[in-house]
Amino acid sequence: MNFVLAAVVMASAWAAPAAVAHTAPAPPSAAHAAPAKPPFSYEDCLKAAKKHGESARYGKWHCDQLVKKGWVRHPKR
Repeated sequence: MNFVLAAVVMASAWAAPAAVAHTAPAPPSAAHAAPAKPPFSYEDCLKAAKKHGESARYGKWHCDQLVKKGWVRHPKR
């Protein structure tokens, strides 16, 4: 029984450095970077909110939150 326990301990000791030796993934390339401008207009956001059954007030709030996150362009005023 002690021999089996010693074999398990040695096997885990040999496997531990191999698990640590993995390299980190490469950073994302410039092709996958987010565009400088948000892709969606505010009007399109309001139309999509209405299409999904959101009330006008909730849709405006929702689109305002997306503007804060940078997913929607500011409305033209």
